[in-house]
Amino acid sequence: MKKLRAGLMPSAGPPAREGAAIETPEGEVVGTVTSGSMSPCLRKNIAIGYINKPFNKQKTELKVVVRGKKYPAVVTKMPFVPTKYYKAA
Repeated sequence: MKKLRAGLMPSAGPPAREGAAIETPEGEVVGTVTSGSMSPCLRKNIAIGYINKPFNKQKTELKVVVRGKKYPAVVTKMPFVPTKYYKAA
């Protein structure tokens, strides 16, 4: 099964760190977190991970397992904060 990189926005709990499991609401493991932290710009926890198809679609509701507890998360578009670079001609 092919895994694709996706952004996750956990809605509660501590930040998901590397190695945390990503599960469906039914408990099936569909991915792994590769990086996670608190975003100072968004003031929310964010994470990036590899998620099996078709669970990597935007707005898919999943769960992230942190220290044995499951917390809700939603697959989001990356980058989390849109860039606003000015390109000089």
